[in-house]
Amino acid sequence: MNQRPGDPQEFPGSLPGVSVVMPVLNEERHLAQAVNSILAQDYSGQLDVIVALGPSTDRTNEVAKGLAAADSRVTSVLNPTGRTPTGLNAAIAASRNPIVVRSDGHAVMPPNYIRIAVETLFRTGADNVGGVMAAEGESPFEQAVARAMTSKLGVGGAAFHVGGDEGPAESVYLGSFRRHALERVDGYDETFLRAQDWEMNHRIRETGGLVWFTPELVVSYRPRPTVGRLARQYYEYGRWRRVVMRRHPDTVTRAGVLRYLAAPIAVVGALGGIATGTLGVVLDSAPLRLGWLAPAGYLALVVGGSLFTGRGLPLQAWIRLPVAYATMHGCWGVGFLTSPRNLGAGRA
Repeated sequence: MNQRPGDPQEFPGSLPGVSVVMPVLNEERHLAQAVNSILAQDYSGQLDVIVALGPSTDRTNEVAKGLAAADSRVTSVLNPTGRTPTGLNAAIAASRNPIVVRSDGHAVMPPNYIRIAVETLFRTGADNVGGVMAAEGESPFEQAVARAMTSKLGVGGAAFHVGGDEGPAESVYLGSFRRHALERVDGYDETFLRAQDWEMNHRIRETGGLVWFTPELVVSYRPRPTVGRLARQYYEYGRWRRVVMRRHPDTVTRAGVLRYLAAPIAVVGALGGIATGTLGVVLDSAPLRLGWLAPAGYLALVVGGSLFTGRGLPLQAWIRLPVAYATMHGCWGVGFLTSPRNLGAGRA
């Protein structure tokens, strides 16, 4: 499997073995469906699944034990920290196959996923290939979040969220890796509790590797089911994306400044406008009361954007879409603005 990154390779007659690594924590609800979607792949090469078990407080570990008892291709390793990058590295260390595919307890792979991933690795010579994070909800709120997570208004223009043409990418959802590429960059940086995929893909590219996006790879993703859990998720995303910016400042130019700063600017503008408008009311100052235009403008953007992007949603999901957008924008922006400088200190 060793080659110069980016050089196409002839597809071998004997399919390479694939190890799927999956860190899980409190995934009782979705774990069996996620693992069974891997076991049902139409891939004729060797295939196994290594589940990294965090300290779950639900029945996740019991479900994993039952899956392993039912199919010898499923094994598990312990991840006492519960941290995603630590679990990934532990599962990778326990795997032996030359192709490593990342999955998680929220992901449902279509039957052709691994076959297409391996074919794309050889066709493109990439070190990592991935595709679309197809968010799909069940409850009305989850459906609203799913729509927000697949729209440019919600998450920007990253192809793995909103789709796009096949080609080189900064990062992809999950990922199917050549083992030697993971070894070249020493795996996931365990100081990154979030954004570890983006950060490692950056190191793969820095060391001459190719990260490749293809819309042929589509994985179903289950969004967070409540406002509180969505808020915590995006708050952490914002905090850790600031860490990526500090660790790799050149990525700000590559990604585009607006991709990083749109949400923080919206938060500062809305809060500043509320403070200014309130002061205008207290002081009876008409110019200061104009500060209310900032939050009103953001509200109009979110509501108007929801009317446009929510077409086709059930009514109960549609009316929740502005809440999903505001939660994602606001919490990401606050997380980015308040990210402490010592967050992620450690491995360079």
